[in-house]
Amino acid sequence: MSRSTAAALPFGLTDEQQTVAGMVREFADTEVAPHALEWDAEHFFPVDVIRKSAELGMGGIYVSEEAGGTGMGRMDAALIFEAMSTGCPSVAAYISIHNMVAWMIDKFGNDEQKSKYLEKLVSMEHLGSYCLTEPNAGSDAAALRTSAREDGDHYVLNGVKQFISGAGTTDTYLVMARTGQDGARGISAFILEKGMEGLSFGPNEQKMGWRAQPTRQVIMENVRVPKENLLGAPGQGFKIAMSGLDGGRLNIGACSLGGGQAALEKAISYMGERQAFGTDLSGFQALRFEVAQMQADLEGARSLLWRAAGAYDAGDPNTSLLSAMAKLKATDTGFAVANKALQLHGGYGYLTEYGIEKLVRDLRVHQILEGTNEIMRVIISRKSTGVG
Repeated sequence: MSRSTAAALPFGLTDEQQTVAGMVREFADTEVAPHALEWDAEHFFPVDVIRKSAELGMGGIYVSEEAGGTGMGRMDAALIFEAMSTGCPSVAAYISIHNMVAWMIDKFGNDEQKSKYLEKLVSMEHLGSYCLTEPNAGSDAAALRTSAREDGDHYVLNGVKQFISGAGTTDTYLVMARTGQDGARGISAFILEKGMEGLSFGPNEQKMGWRAQPTRQVIMENVRVPKENLLGAPGQGFKIAMSGLDGGRLNIGACSLGGGQAALEKAISYMGERQAFGTDLSGFQALRFEVAQMQADLEGARSLLWRAAGAYDAGDPNTSLLSAMAKLKATDTGFAVANKALQLHGGYGYLTEYGIEKLVRDLRVHQILEGTNEIMRVIISRKSTGVG
């Protein structure tokens, strides 16, 4: 979030929320942004910096205070993830995934599970991964085939999860597996730990963006998981998996806005420094109009995102509809603004040293994950028309 945006925050936001947003932006400016290009080039996962963010409460943003979290709401999270993403959307998006895992254990776990896992997740001594997607089950998540067979005091898990952020480095894996019938009702959720026999990981995927976090397959070959690691009740796994998506969609929308905001700031700075035909680029009205449209588009998407986040916190029955709208609008807008910022840089925008092409690469995947934007349109159309 830019300084100018932070100064213009009072859209029903509290002084505390404005302070939090500014504090996270400062962290992003000092601890993340100066290293983001290096991390991207080297495919480096900055675990130490991620753990340092836990000192700001970012390890358990909406984990209850009773469980050691900060107990914040989704509006707070939207501000936090936008501010963090100005430094690096890839790092911010991983922190969102980690928070999803911690929140699910807090919401659906029993006292023993909370006691065993949450302290280390909230402190980020342990990092978490969310394991739903499979090689042949992406948007159709209820078609997943990873199996969990009862065997005495254990479940035996077999299967492969695809596109798992943090895999191989993280410690705690929230895995959805089939314990019963086909479809959503036959899925259960399990907490797995790195080091369990039979749990392994594929090679780090070579990706267009998000290079500052590893993405690997999670492979389960007869992994014996104690029954006490079942999260919730048998058959509740799909509900648990879906429960995190409204919040995840808000978070990834916020990450897109943060990346778009960073790209816009870079473009404005560049236009003030670069000359053409003896005039600063900022002196050309056509280019200023481009900047004006980019800022207006970001602000419009931000307002919709905050509307959806407020609905989530208020328990509004339209939350899923609004979250889908906000995810669609914010991820399309963030990418479009970053792409326009690259264009405003001309050939320099295509060079890695300016950081614009990285933002374009990072933000492109946001239109795919947490439900593709095509799926968002399906959700919106169904809830709006009652058809489908």
